[in-house]
Amino acid sequence: MNDNIALQAEGLGKRYVLGEVNARYDSLRERLAGMARKFVSGSRATTAKQQFWALREASFTIEHGENVGIIGLNGAGKSTLLKILSRITDPTSGSAAINGRVGALLEVGTGFHPELTGRENVYLYGAILGMRKAEIERKFDAIVEFAGIPKFIDTPVKRYSSGMYVRLAFAVAAHMEPDILLLDEVLAVGDLAFQRKCLDHAKELQKRDATILFVSHNMFSIKTMCERVIYLRDGRIQHDGSVQSGIELYEKDCRMSALAWTGMKPDEWPIFITHSELLDEQGVPRALFDFGEKMKLCLTYETRKPMDSPNFIVAIVRSDGVPVCNYSTELDGIDLGRVSDTGSLELDLPPLKLVAEMYSISVLIRAKGFQEILCGQTVATFHVRHPLFDTHFGVFHEPASWRIQGAVTLGTGK
Repeated sequence: MNDNIALQAEGLGKRYVLGEVNARYDSLRERLAGMARKFVSGSRATTAKQQFWALREASFTIEHGENVGIIGLNGAGKSTLLKILSRITDPTSGSAAINGRVGALLEVGTGFHPELTGRENVYLYGAILGMRKAEIERKFDAIVEFAGIPKFIDTPVKRYSSGMYVRLAFAVAAHMEPDILLLDEVLAVGDLAFQRKCLDHAKELQKRDATILFVSHNMFSIKTMCERVIYLRDGRIQHDGSVQSGIELYEKDCRMSALAWTGMKPDEWPIFITHSELLDEQGVPRALFDFGEKMKLCLTYETRKPMDSPNFIVAIVRSDGVPVCNYSTELDGIDLGRVSDTGSLELDLPPLKLVAEMYSISVLIRAKGFQEILCGQTVATFHVRHPLFDTHFGVFHEPASWRIQGAVTLGTGK
């Protein structure tokens, strides 16, 4: 392999058999449970329907110093790809060659022991990640400072908050100084200030010519970190190239996709959205809006059976998954009455006061009275533009009233 190449994958594929336990990692209890499963199921042969390919025929070459985003919807094969590259799991087909020291941040904190102190876990987790004791000692103070928990470093981590736990785990792994760093959604942990600290640290690694593969649903971070994107759909690479083109494919596939957390499959929906469109005040379709502009959402729905007064809930969600606000037909006094076949709705939103970011729009349809969930879909994505107001300002910006020596001055809010 050429010395300039950090990673080279040829036809990588990973197949799982649904319900099968990997005997390579079985404990005695798991082996006994497996025997019980075989007794219950008999000697039925595995059918093609029980096989699931999480990744198929993935081939690419990444050079040293490249920063590549791996994006796709849930279940696209992103995490599976990183687990193969980090040698956590073996591929079913194909091969991958790696040139350099690898740091994998796939499941942050899995090497921590709850009964040990933060100090003890720094040494334990560092050793698991491949760091020598002398290296950990040399970097210990920097790790603790990065995590921001010096007062609690000698406290058992079982008493840590989830944020403290994750910050310390990330701090240990981030100070490995690897040649190749694999990140799987770990920059989404912690508060906004800590996320920015993580991004800044990754940029320092970039300056040292480290190669970074970054899996995230946060397109803002992808655009900040990466100059190349690999887009996966159903386990196959659909795009390997410019960040903008890859994000456009991601946003296109997000539209009309099911909200996984509802636990419902599209064929179970008694009512669902078939089409959506975002318009400006002049009725022109757009996906980029300036701060303060008005936006209109047009929805077309279809029903599989008649129903009374469904409640349409429209939510705006930030790119990192934080819900920003929502609107409801029921709360706004709109009763759709009895619906059947197809219909349409229009929602005129107030002037956008959201900071510059990428947002998605989700539609949740419930039975009357915020009861049973009937459908959950992501129907659109859009961007808000402003030269100053970004995520440093929070989620939104509104003008406030200020009093100076008894006088009242209204902020412009522009």
